Amino acid sequence: MAAPHRPAGEPPEPASVQPLCEETLDRLAVGVHVPTYDRSALTPSVVHLSVGGFHRAHQLVYFDELAEQGVSCDWGVVGIGLHSSTMRDALAPQDHLYTVVERDADAESARVVGAMVDYVFAPDAPEKALAILTDPRTRLVTMTITGTAYRVDPQTGAFDPDEETRGDLERPDRPRSVFGHLVEALDRRRRAGLPPFTVLSCDNMEANGEAARCAVVGFARLRDEVLARWIADHVAFPNSMVDRITPASGPEEREDVARTFGIDDRWPVITEPFSQWVVEDAFCHGRPPLDRVGVRLVRDVHDHEVMKTRLLNGAHSAMGYLGRLAGLQRTDEVMADDLLREYVARLMAEEIAPQLTEPEGVDLTEYQRTLLQRFANPAIGDRLERLCRRGSTKVPNYLLPSVHGALRAGSPHDLLALAVAGWFRYLLGRDDAGRPLEVDDPLADRLTALARAGGTDPRPLLGERSLFGDLVDHPAFVDEVAAHLRRFQRDGVLATVAARLAAPEHPGAAPDDACPLPA
Repeated sequence: MAAPHRPAGEPPEPASVQPLCEETLDRLAVGVHVPTYDRSALTPSVVHLSVGGFHRAHQLVYFDELAEQGVSCDWGVVGIGLHSSTMRDALAPQDHLYTVVERDADAESARVVGAMVDYVFAPDAPEKALAILTDPRTRLVTMTITGTAYRVDPQTGAFDPDEETRGDLERPDRPRSVFGHLVEALDRRRRAGLPPFTVLSCDNMEANGEAARCAVVGFARLRDEVLARWIADHVAFPNSMVDRITPASGPEEREDVARTFGIDDRWPVITEPFSQWVVEDAFCHGRPPLDRVGVRLVRDVHDHEVMKTRLLNGAHSAMGYLGRLAGLQRTDEVMADDLLREYVARLMAEEIAPQLTEPEGVDLTEYQRTLLQRFANPAIGDRLERLCRRGSTKVPNYLLPSVHGALRAGSPHDLLALAVAGWFRYLLGRDDAGRPLEVDDPLADRLTALARAGGTDPRPLLGERSLFGDLVDHPAFVDEVAAHLRRFQRDGVLATVAARLAAPEHPGAAPDDACPLPA
């Protein structure tokens, strides 16, 4: 059950601050919801790889709700970390409890989540991590590892191992990568005659289950073709769509949770009230009854994930780059600017949504209205710098599919071109006032060099076909992006946006001041 909402800023009852752990749960402030089930009765049947803020705000809350409602205690969760011990160090002294604070404009509530029963940092306990994955009780492995970690070539669809993953081929019993752990554990289960676990990607990308299948089977094939065929034939990789805006939290949020709710939590999670999880109903070793706590189990996730990634994440990328160039810091500041709010609303309504198939049970117009409200939530204030990170992954996954679709259909795409131009301008590393912008991207060196080389000519960047496909071969689109870049340079971002919103609608038309680039 959801925790009662207290008005934002209301002091806790009582005023004393309690360190969070199993022993202090009954001493926490009135109104803070704490687990009412027996945590020791939870069966550790779910393993999550790479526990971060989003997993703790999203999937773990659903498993906590299963136990809280008495639906099932069969689905306790064990976390496994691969690259940093900070999460272990925060959670272990708290008996793996943590606080989720939901905030909207008028109220906030706190809930202590108890569904995690253990956490292992694999580099310090490699055999224990593999033993957990091989445990007969483990039936489901979930993961949030970011889209770049799947190492799937966007052009060929083939698995492209990195140095860490290739190293796991030499020492499969001491894996370092996600896929090294998964494949070694599945091999041990196969040899022991145990059924495989389901691998459920919870990463924010279209066809995430298919990407997980490609990566796991592809890595297994590098080890053993027989093992790869067994995984392909017996392991389920459901696609899923996940949605909950969860900004990063740090010392300031920890202090605020202590002040407001009387909880000393080493790493609380701050999130919005909205939460959605849609999962393909395809499991190979039992399915948690997540449909009992609000998860939609469907035959095909495709329409849901395309809707979410192109509308929410596509809009996030557009508003992130344009907002930062205009000197703004948070999403609610973008929404408070009438010009940028209109741009985001029209981008979704006029150029993205018309390409989408409406998922069953979803009203696309209402979904867009809800997104604008969520973006404007001042109590979350998602930072634009977070949205601007890893553009070389996000833009191709979230914005460019809409561009390609519009070009194929001959439908309007100039607002999309404006978003692409915003990213290119951002790569120059300065906002409209000349203040520095951090380009946090695995391809930062190459992309910033191409942006500087091109200036207001987008062709050097668009020529990166691994990111942009054939966009450089569409002269009208190239000219649109170039015209926006010239106007950015001359007038600034807000004036450029204003000019485009005021212009008459001509599908695919270049801005008024456009002049074709030389051939």
